[in-house]
Amino acid sequence: MSAVPDDACVLDAYSRTVMRVAETATPAVVAISVAHRNAPAAAGRRRGPAGGGSASGAVFTPDGLILTNSHVVHGARAIRVISARGDELEADLLGEDPDTDTALLRVTGSLPPLELGRSHTLRVGQLVVAIGNPFGFDCTVTAGVVSALGRSLRATSGRLIENVIQTDAALNPGNSGGPLVDSNGRMVGMNTAIIASAQGICFAIGIDTVQQVVVELLRHGRVRRASLGIGAQTVPVPQRLRRHFELSQHHATRVLQVLPEGPGARGGMQPGDLLVGLEGQPLEGVDDLHRTLIGARIGQPVTLDVIRRGRRVQLEVTPAEASTGAD
Repeated sequence: MSAVPDDACVLDAYSRTVMRVAETATPAVVAISVAHRNAPAAAGRRRGPAGGGSASGAVFTPDGLILTNSHVVHGARAIRVISARGDELEADLLGEDPDTDTALLRVTGSLPPLELGRSHTLRVGQLVVAIGNPFGFDCTVTAGVVSALGRSLRATSGRLIENVIQTDAALNPGNSGGPLVDSNGRMVGMNTAIIASAQGICFAIGIDTVQQVVVELLRHGRVRRASLGIGAQTVPVPQRLRRHFELSQHHATRVLQVLPEGPGARGGMQPGDLLVGLEGQPLEGVDDLHRTLIGARIGQPVTLDVIRRGRRVQLEVTPAEASTGAD
């Protein structure tokens, strides 16, 4: 007969893990206080600037680089960071990427950094701990598990954030930008969103995605993405076209607008074109197109597979660096 596990021993092991993680990671978690450009300047010294908001962040280098969400600091007039030990420091915004809801700050001062892990090694059911400042309650620790991996989340820019981590570690307003850490105290995600009407459904951007963005922000001050210079939408492919052209996909990209003098216009794209492939790979719609138009394609000619007025044509287009409002 097998021995029945001692519930107290199991609970103690769990508690010891969470306590160790909290002790390791909490010193690197900061509160972020933001004043927006359209808000009046604060009179006197106060914990939260007038007309602003508060959220969380994570120090990840010894020289004061801090991760947080783009939606936290976008449009900020002033950003102040408050460390776990109570130090208040002015922060500079080095860059942000609304498409992945990631922002990079820097402070001058000595703050302990958090070790970064790898999100691609996470497994469903794995213990994770979220640390942040919900509703202004400093250094709040919640624990849970990885509920699902590979989720997609729509950013405020309209693009999909890929490889998002779903967790049931409780998050609330103010947790945004704070770290999601594993049982070794390594940051594996950046907490970003909750579903207000649900319980236990919270999301964090995988640290692998965040690190890629950080490299671009440090190098260029922005994330460079390729663009065809078009406005488009995802549409179903009529069955007659699928059969006639032997298409594998059920959706494609309908070109609504071609920007004058843009890459698409120079390559011969026209409003009404149905974009079904790029470099021989099927495109299921606008989100698929965004995934394909990475920065490495800027200035590199690509072959587009287009259906136009009942004919299938191929166009060569050289993507340029993306600007707001174009694909």
